[in-house]
Amino acid sequence: MAALAYNLGKREINHYFSVRSAKVLALVAVLLLAACHLASRRYRGNDSCEYLLSSGRFLGEKVWQPHSCMMHKYKISEAKNCLVDKHIAFIGDSRIRQLFYSFVKIINPQFKEEGNKHGNIPFEDKIAAVKVDFLWHPEVNGSMKQCIKVWTEDSVAKPHVIVAGAATSAMILMNVCCNKILKPVDGSCCQPRPPLTLIQKLAACFFTLSIIGYLIFYIIHRNAHRKNKPCTDLESGEEKKNIINTPVSPLEILLQSFCKLGLIMAYFYMCDRANLFMKENKFYTHSTFFIPIIYILVLGVFYNENTKETKVLNREQTDEWKGWMQLVILIYHISGASTFLPVYMHIRVLVAAYLFQTGYGHFSYFWIKGDFGIHRVCQVLFRLNFLVVVLCIVMDRPYQFYYFVPLVTVWFMVIYVTLALWPQIIQKKANGNCFWHFGLLLKLAFLLLCICFLAYSQGAFEKIFSLWPLSKCFELKGNVYEWWFRWRLDRYVVFHGMLFAFIYLALQKRQILSEGKGEPLFSNKISNFLLFISVVSFLTYSIWASSCKNKAECNELHPSVSVVQILAFILIRNIPGYARSVYSSFFAWFGKISLELFICQYHIWLAADTRGILVLIPGNPMLNIIVSTFIFVCVAHEISQITNDLAQIIIPKDNSSLLKRLACIAAFFCGLLILSSIQDKSRH
Repeated sequence: MAALAYNLGKREINHYFSVRSAKVLALVAVLLLAACHLASRRYRGNDSCEYLLSSGRFLGEKVWQPHSCMMHKYKISEAKNCLVDKHIAFIGDSRIRQLFYSFVKIINPQFKEEGNKHGNIPFEDKIAAVKVDFLWHPEVNGSMKQCIKVWTEDSVAKPHVIVAGAATSAMILMNVCCNKILKPVDGSCCQPRPPLTLIQKLAACFFTLSIIGYLIFYIIHRNAHRKNKPCTDLESGEEKKNIINTPVSPLEILLQSFCKLGLIMAYFYMCDRANLFMKENKFYTHSTFFIPIIYILVLGVFYNENTKETKVLNREQTDEWKGWMQLVILIYHISGASTFLPVYMHIRVLVAAYLFQTGYGHFSYFWIKGDFGIHRVCQVLFRLNFLVVVLCIVMDRPYQFYYFVPLVTVWFMVIYVTLALWPQIIQKKANGNCFWHFGLLLKLAFLLLCICFLAYSQGAFEKIFSLWPLSKCFELKGNVYEWWFRWRLDRYVVFHGMLFAFIYLALQKRQILSEGKGEPLFSNKISNFLLFISVVSFLTYSIWASSCKNKAECNELHPSVSVVQILAFILIRNIPGYARSVYSSFFAWFGKISLELFICQYHIWLAADTRGILVLIPGNPMLNIIVSTFIFVCVAHEISQITNDLAQIIIPKDNSSLLKRLACIAAFFCGLLILSSIQDKSRH
């Protein structure tokens, strides 16, 4: 009865509230919020410096969060770079003296609080040519007035910045002075909106034309439909149908997809480039991370269903795995949990697990299907990279900024080249002669050798990826070090995924595994032994990760040991037959759009390129998270559908048509590279 009531209730909810109605509601929410924020900006003004100094709240005891904008935490080098050849004067009482000390220690942490407390205190950094003075004037009287008057009359000796009469936090003052000069990404206070680049302007024109084109197409199509509408025969009183409903044309799908994408990209730009919506800094507490984790785990367990098949890592199970991992990673990002090392290390395992699935999934496909055709390669590359390429253009960010997509793209190509090169060894061929299994293991051994060489030869790695045009894709801040670091951090896990797939498929082919519904994967003794080893291994890794002293030490060991927890999880999840027979439909739903969720979070859930939090509803953090998350998930789902629709049109199955499309795509990227080079020269 409980199961029947649950199914009837779920059916009733789906009848009144579908994904389509959720997206309509999200669109209405965006339009209303945009209108409210625009009206607020016009009424209150657009000067975020005012909020920085006068309006906000404390996160914890000492972290000041200005209303609507983010504060940047300045490093020594940044402070000196901003204040070069500057003279700053603090004039006032003991509170201003403390502010003076705090400000100077940002420039020089070794500066000691010495000297006469009731006298003037000078400071000078001769290398950076920075001069900061404190002048003791405890009361606002004639002497303070005379001091300031001398500065106003002497155009040569007057300071660039004068702080008088009130005390506050030194970092706020640094943000006021330096944000307009250095323009840090995570310091949105006191910063104007960045100007549009040439590529962004061209993208805006393209999407505008797409929207206009679709509207014209829709109006023409609707008028034609009205003309062919069933009419009533006056003599018989019966309706006559003039035409049969025609299928939707590829042109209409193309225009509709780009129309939707244009509107979505406008929302992306408003969230993270325009100064329409607000942004706030992250502030980590254990409750902001662990309470949402518990909440989603309860939801995931509640929405469980039977799997269609009971094989190891079946489709529903891998979608579930991707889903819960993605939700945990999202909570990790928005809570700022990277500052807590045990959480950071476990999240590193989740990223490695995604790459493990990349190795497992693509190896299994090529090994079983033997399909090395160009259509398959283009389909995968398009689905992985379409959204990121669009965001690189619209949001003016390098490809390597969305590091995970370059990572899985390169590893997919590595898997493809490894298996496609002569001799092509697939399961069908290997079943006829066991010698081919040995040949495949040699291929995998050679791949491992190449990985080890590149991992310990940073120079060779950087030379390869510094070649043009690869450098345009993999450089970040003028070098490829970040790409080398990201690649090296999980260098073995894709290989582990390929090797696991090979061993599993070999065991499956020889019918060593029991994959029936409700059956343990091995005999009872072996299953119990492997479960015990897996649980111990899983907990041992967690204990080690929780006892790490610093990130550098842990990151050095992570590539070799992350596979322990991944394999332990797979065995715990698949050895018991009852566990293999069910899956969480809640997690699986998110797993199907996990890539879009990972990419979209950069700009429409987080802010300032993931360093802050988007604020749609100020003054109510909980309601803000609920509303922004709802819109974010709807957008990610819609982008997933748009990508699938465009993949069918842009990547046709016919090879001759596909080659023509590839030539057009190559021409597009050549044009993009040329425009990017022109843009870079104009910036310098």
